[in-house]
Amino acid sequence: MRQTPIYYYSSSSGLVRSFAERLGRPVFNLAERAHRVSEADGSWVLLTPSYTSGNDRNDTVPEGVLRFLASAVNRRRMVGVIGSGNRNFGVHYQRACRVVAARSGRPVLFEFELSGTPWDVEECQRLMVELDEALAAHGETPHDTTPSDETPKGRPVD
Repeated sequence: MRQTPIYYYSSSSGLVRSFAERLGRPVFNLAERAHRVSEADGSWVLLTPSYTSGNDRNDTVPEGVLRFLASAVNRRRMVGVIGSGNRNFGVHYQRACRVVAARSGRPVLFEFELSGTPWDVEECQRLMVELDEALAAHGETPHDTTPSDETPKGRPVD
């Protein structure tokens, strides 16, 4: 059975990278240009942190994520979103994850704080196995049923 890969963005702190690598499946860092300009070859999951400067109008979605989602193919093949956040951000906690999910029509699969706890890793691994099984049972077609033509900022790309 195919393991659904995770495309993630991690800053220099490496907190998101640490979590992604502990999931034990294919992961691709969108901070690296080669991955940012690629197209996913099947269903995939986004793992994104949220950043904020305290400005309500400040977009918290990392630029690397926005660039990857500029591809209609990548938007169509995304099947869910995982979020990393910091509760110190208050109302902005998990904002990037929730914005991408809402604008793409994809579900928030899991949320964790900072680099996650061992329980977070185990729970996310379990959820990802369930997702793999569901995609295999449906011939990996859920991403083709409700494609989104909007970027997370709500601007049409095509």
